[in-house]
Amino acid sequence: MMNSHTTNQELQQLRAEVISAGVASVTPVHVASARGAIVRDVEGREYIDFGGGIGVMNIGHCHPRVVAAIKEQAEKFHHTCFMVSPYEVAIRLAEKLCRLTPGDFPKKAIFVNSGAEAVENAVKIARYATKRPAVIVFENAYHGRTLLTMTMTSKVKPYKLGFGPFAPEVYRMPFGDAVGPAKLKEFFLQHVNPEAVACVVAEPVQGEGGFITPPQGYFQELVAICREHGILFVADEIQSGMGRTGTLFAIEHWGVAPDLITVAKSLGAGMPIAAVVGRKELMDAVHPWGLGGTYGGNPVAAAAALAVLEVFEEEGMLAKAKALGAKLKGRFEQWRERFPIIGEVRGLGAMLGLALVKGGSGAPAAEEAKKLAAFCLERGLIILVCGTYSNVVRVLVPFVVTDEQLEKGLAILEQGLAAVSK
Repeated sequence: MMNSHTTNQELQQLRAEVISAGVASVTPVHVASARGAIVRDVEGREYIDFGGGIGVMNIGHCHPRVVAAIKEQAEKFHHTCFMVSPYEVAIRLAEKLCRLTPGDFPKKAIFVNSGAEAVENAVKIARYATKRPAVIVFENAYHGRTLLTMTMTSKVKPYKLGFGPFAPEVYRMPFGDAVGPAKLKEFFLQHVNPEAVACVVAEPVQGEGGFITPPQGYFQELVAICREHGILFVADEIQSGMGRTGTLFAIEHWGVAPDLITVAKSLGAGMPIAAVVGRKELMDAVHPWGLGGTYGGNPVAAAAALAVLEVFEEEGMLAKAKALGAKLKGRFEQWRERFPIIGEVRGLGAMLGLALVKGGSGAPAAEEAKKLAAFCLERGLIILVCGTYSNVVRVLVPFVVTDEQLEKGLAILEQGLAAVSK
């Protein structure tokens, strides 16, 4: 049994002894319980959670329906390995995801454990189906920490520093500029033959890279160029999906249907499950046993994900996300007029970030962002910082946050902005 009277300091000391220094934590807060948008630490202090476990708790911590689904499945069986003895709960989840993901065409799915695994398998499928080796990704992208996905990730420190050599045949383009046939043609001339490119992988709204959103028309043009050259388009919806931008998947804002789409994070409301969903002919191109894994589509995690989808359908989560996004956007734009430290309000829907800059120069204000996060934590608010220059304060608050909790959290954030602006 765990000691229920352990303090944050005691756990911090023990952590330093037994957890690798390579695994850092944003806060020294050690969680004892969490509900909705509130996290409670081992000393009984409550925090309003504007980070959502890095975008994992869109429907809130310990949603009753998810907890009930986990308990019910756990009492039946925990694991058989889907590749040995399959089970209904994973099949039903795949059925729902094939229906809910963008694209009016037959689809199939596979399940894995994490977002990085999903991206890696999407690339495997694209390479197998096209018989082409190359992958195009973007500046400021984040796709994971495995060998391939950290290669696909843009930021060097902390994700890539010292971990090379990296995977071959990954090529990087600017993101958010007009794609344009001329610009992409130049890229094909200087960097990679389009006939060698299996897929383009993009986050519709870049997460770790700083909540960067391209303009309307961007993905329509990009996908058209992909189609022209037989290149598959993969949407990485791991952070931007599951309602975060006001549509179930962010790519829906551009009205294009990816050939393959990756889903994780809030799909399982904290349970480790991820998926690749794509065109039937692509998903079926791979030979039997070519895809899989011991824990992919674990029955307890799949039951949690099914419950999450039911919550979205029956409890109006998209409407909640839209209302939350509108409220946040309005407040953040007011702050931008008031606080010169806010250079830009970024993002889409309830996936919003404040890009902090130094007055006059407009240089990224990374130190101020760090101080702001510390200021907020001291007053009971958890916020996260991201971006290539670590200067973007991102908000991934659960959709179920109450008005009172939201206003209290925003008041703390506003006080912090005033403090770091002096």
